[in-house]
Amino acid sequence: MADAGTMTPISAFRPDLFAGRTVVVSGATSGIGLDIARGFARLGANVTGTGSSAQKLAELAGSGEPGIAFEALDVRSKEAITAFASRFETIDVLVNAAGIARPVAEWDDETFLDVIDVNLVSQFRLASAFRPALEATGGAVVNFASMLSYLADTAVPAYAASKTGVLGLTRTLAHAWGPQGIRVNAVAPGYHKTDMTKPIWSNPDGEKAVSVRTALKRWGTTEDLVGAVLFLCSPAATYITGTCLDIDGGFLSGNPL
Repeated sequence: MADAGTMTPISAFRPDLFAGRTVVVSGATSGIGLDIARGFARLGANVTGTGSSAQKLAELAGSGEPGIAFEALDVRSKEAITAFASRFETIDVLVNAAGIARPVAEWDDETFLDVIDVNLVSQFRLASAFRPALEATGGAVVNFASMLSYLADTAVPAYAASKTGVLGLTRTLAHAWGPQGIRVNAVAPGYHKTDMTKPIWSNPDGEKAVSVRTALKRWGTTEDLVGAVLFLCSPAATYITGTCLDIDGGFLSGNPL
């Protein structure tokens, strides 16, 4: 076993923890979603990762990611999601990681609704479509919220609204489907270095502003999110549902002054 100084989120888990399990991850062609798909695959799961970028899908198809099959899916389309989900008799885990932000442009009505559709409505659509397959296994759902589920950012009104809605959706689905053995939780990433947050962390002032507010004095990485998602979907979390785990390095509890 790796010592504490070299242990990674993946190495903290038994390598066959999800052996033979079926996992679906939306938004899995880059960033957070891709690392989560890789995490499940490394622990033995059969993972289907979806995305909408033809270029990214083609690149990943040629990269030979072990244990992961990538497929195109438009999460704005109820019909596409229904057809996709109908191919699975059972699944053990659904991770709703697809999301977009359109800074400033979200004040436009059409863009606002599009962001809500991708970030919130798609999580409802996917969970609903996969409910029978999840019920067959007593499966787990992890939805993606955000620090902006709690905070304001005037550049992204739709993103903040959608991620706030994810909290209500998660609680509601947990109580609606709990009697069938389905657990539904959410994670709220803090400030992690991804392409979406690059305009902030690539600026020294922006990078510092986030770092100094966290308890750990650093930005998060996508890997920091993997262990929390794996935990919520594991047998160690069988009595955890309807909650949101903040993975923010202590950002929310920090004093903004």
